[in-house]
Amino acid sequence: MDTTLPVIFDCDPGIDDTIALLGAFVSPELDILAITPVCGNQPLDKTLRNALQICELGGRPEIPVHPGCHRPLCREPIHGQFHGSTGLGNTVLPEPRKQAEPTSAVECLIDHLGRAARGAAPKVTLCCLGPLTNVAMALRMAPEIAGGIARIVMMGGAFREPGNRSMTSEFNMLADPHAARIVFSAGLPMTVLGLDATHQVMLLPEHVNAFARSSGPISRTVAELMAFWDRNDARRYGSRGGPLHDPLVTVWLLRPDLFQSSPARVFVETESPLCLGQTVADWFGKSGEPANADIVTHVDAQGVIDFYLHLLARYARRGAA
Repeated sequence: MDTTLPVIFDCDPGIDDTIALLGAFVSPELDILAITPVCGNQPLDKTLRNALQICELGGRPEIPVHPGCHRPLCREPIHGQFHGSTGLGNTVLPEPRKQAEPTSAVECLIDHLGRAARGAAPKVTLCCLGPLTNVAMALRMAPEIAGGIARIVMMGGAFREPGNRSMTSEFNMLADPHAARIVFSAGLPMTVLGLDATHQVMLLPEHVNAFARSSGPISRTVAELMAFWDRNDARRYGSRGGPLHDPLVTVWLLRPDLFQSSPARVFVETESPLCLGQTVADWFGKSGEPANADIVTHVDAQGVIDFYLHLLARYARRGAA
């Protein structure tokens, strides 16, 4: 009996997306059906190329990569501020030998999730690391595919933490708030790793050194990416380093015991110029609406770092095999 978990990574690579994908690539528990890049940290042409390069670096060229939406649903595009001009800092990844698939990310999602909804394939867990444009478009075009989604596990939102791109809003939500509202309103099982969770796991310089020592043939690339990620903003984070955002999705899939969560109703602001993209959690039922998400509130930070060291060390063992 096949016990692997079918997943699709919807992402906008991105330094932290890269680390998340590299960890997933060496996890046999995950059956990665596809990667669906979207406009986010960089325009689509760059996030698509980055995804192809990450597959090359991680030795997983067989994973289909489908180009996603090139802009948000309604607002003008915004892009990341901490990933450099390519989305990968100063790091040069290997040239991809594969090309993107001819079908779009939205078509890919409708195909895989549609078959799962009809019972022709197992339900799929969507791992959302960027703006939710692709997922929202697929749900709008083919709402019946919701039945094929086992769970959405996403990095996004800020609840008791301030925003990281505006005063109130986390980047993925601000980049396409209308898409986020569609997805949160779809009645799907959702686990949300917002800034409340990711700011608990800081990638410190000593962690970077440990990852560089343990990651075998990708050590240099990992060290360059992680070093570029250092915000050097002790006023906000209390230390050097940067929050380990997107890799927490990969860890949650494999080690949910390292996380604690609470149910809440999540609303996404789409109209206020001041608070656009803000995610508001109704923790205590004030709205009268049922909870629509499990929000991660506590993370075993050292457990996450130790587990990710274990994951990336698989590259060293694989390189020596």
